Amino acid sequence: MNEQVYPKAPSTVLMVDDTPANLELLSEMLKVRGYNVRAAASGKLALQAVRNSPPDLILLDINMPEMNGYEVCAELKSEEKLKEIPVIFLSALSETIDKVKAFGAGGVDYITKPFQFEEVEARVETHLELRRQKRRLQENYARLRELEKLRDSLVHMLIHDLRSPLTCIYGFLKLIGENTESARSAKSARYLAAAMKATKQMIQMVSDVLDTSKMEGGQMKLKVSQCDLNRLLEEGISGMKSLLEGREIRFTPPGSPVNVPADSEIISRVIRNLLDNAIKFTPRDGGLIRLEISPACGMMRVNIQNNGPSIAPEHRERIFEKFAQVELNADHKKYSTGLGLTFCKLAVEAHGGRIGVDSEEGKGSSFWFDLPADAPGPREGTPR
Repeated sequence: MNEQVYPKAPSTVLMVDDTPANLELLSEMLKVRGYNVRAAASGKLALQAVRNSPPDLILLDINMPEMNGYEVCAELKSEEKLKEIPVIFLSALSETIDKVKAFGAGGVDYITKPFQFEEVEARVETHLELRRQKRRLQENYARLRELEKLRDSLVHMLIHDLRSPLTCIYGFLKLIGENTESARSAKSARYLAAAMKATKQMIQMVSDVLDTSKMEGGQMKLKVSQCDLNRLLEEGISGMKSLLEGREIRFTPPGSPVNVPADSEIISRVIRNLLDNAIKFTPRDGGLIRLEISPACGMMRVNIQNNGPSIAPEHRERIFEKFAQVELNADHKKYSTGLGLTFCKLAVEAHGGRIGVDSEEGKGSSFWFDLPADAPGPREGTPR
């Protein structure tokens, strides 16, 4: 079966010049080359013609009564539907300042009269092709965005449906562990603990994906109340004890509660994610994780320091991106950060806070986040 080839529709060129002889001469030349040519004898008529039926390209004179070419071009570029039409100035003005003004008004090219038709044709065709390519890129980008939305919707649906069976599996594993504690062997106990740990991690990953999506879409509502950071850190440490496997966590809480207005459930998740990240990259032998709370420029800072591999300066922003892969200096291997740190960043910024990492070769890394001591106010552009 032979592929059908359809002829390309002729491009429309609008010529704007107050001299009829110029319009007639160039119009005939362009028509012979297959262009659809329209003409306007003034700036105001040109604007009216463009608004009624936008051309593919405009050839614009500068010296015209009532409204000069600079003004016509500037007005075209101020309108959303017309600003992408390429404008080539065609003028007898040859000074550099005239060309600078033309480009400043939004022109894409400048041809000086008297002109060679071959030059005019070459520049016209070049800018028409550029516009065609730009349109194709925009169309392809729009299609990719639609496909990306479809993919995200499908992934979101699958992950949402995964959470229920995973939670069910974890519940039954827990019941098995409680009901057969005295009868099972040491090996069975290890297998059961590993299965529960893996299931819990999968549930956490599912939650990170769903909640990150909600935060990016501005659909996560904060339930703000006064919460004690001391208590949240102690609860976070308690929940991580089964994962330490030889590592040590040190935390000396301040003598009194450190209350901040925040969503305690969300901030607890942030703390768990940062602790889990610290445990993941801290060695089992001699692994030490230090936690502390301190004031920082009108905010309260939570700092989680580990003595694992350091993070290169060029990766310290990227590590908070979705599914970022970063190289840790210790072994030059690539590690994926998944969505845990992305969730932390979105959650802290939704509270009007900030988050970051400090790292020094041979001294590990310190992940920290600051929360306002007063009522949280989200930073500009942050989903709330």
